[in-house]
Amino acid sequence: MDFSNYNIGYGITGSFCTFSKARKAVEHLKELGANVVPIFSFNTQNCDTRFGSAKEFVDGICAITENEGIKTITQAEPIGPNNLLDIMVIAPCTGNTAAKLWNGIVDTPVLMAAKAHMRGGKPLVIAISTNDALGTNFKNIGALMNMKNVYFVPFEQDNHKSKPNSVVADLALLPDTIEAAMKGKQIQPVLLR
Repeated sequence: MDFSNYNIGYGITGSFCTFSKARKAVEHLKELGANVVPIFSFNTQNCDTRFGSAKEFVDGICAITENEGIKTITQAEPIGPNNLLDIMVIAPCTGNTAAKLWNGIVDTPVLMAAKAHMRGGKPLVIAISTNDALGTNFKNIGALMNMKNVYFVPFEQDNHKSKPNSVVADLALLPDTIEAAMKGKQIQPVLLR
């Protein structure tokens, strides 16, 4: 795959346990030649967790992409009118972000970037990662799956015994999902197990 002609917006929301996988996905997109513009939710920028320091994570992603990233709603708004991206990815995409996206709520830089980007009819790729995907967020995920220009990275239950409603996208399939989405196609199968 050659992504050297792609400007990819990479939105990161607060599924902190998947941040190491998100970092590897960003590295891989860069290896494929993409220009990656990181877009950080407020929680990603500010919440230190048992998975690491917010500042170290954000600074690390910015170093990989060689891009300062988008960290405010006002920085995200020009994405649409200025036609800055070819495709946008939200990876990881929390259940909270998925619910807000479906319901038109724009209160983080990632959500504003998605809204601005999609207003031009461009593709949005979602890599869902949430403990309530098969619970309260099931309806939002289903609605987003039927939304024009929205594509999902294939996902699976990550721990069906102790977290039966939890799913996580397989970020190893992100490049294939992007490639298909750029052609207006949903990679299949979406459900891995």
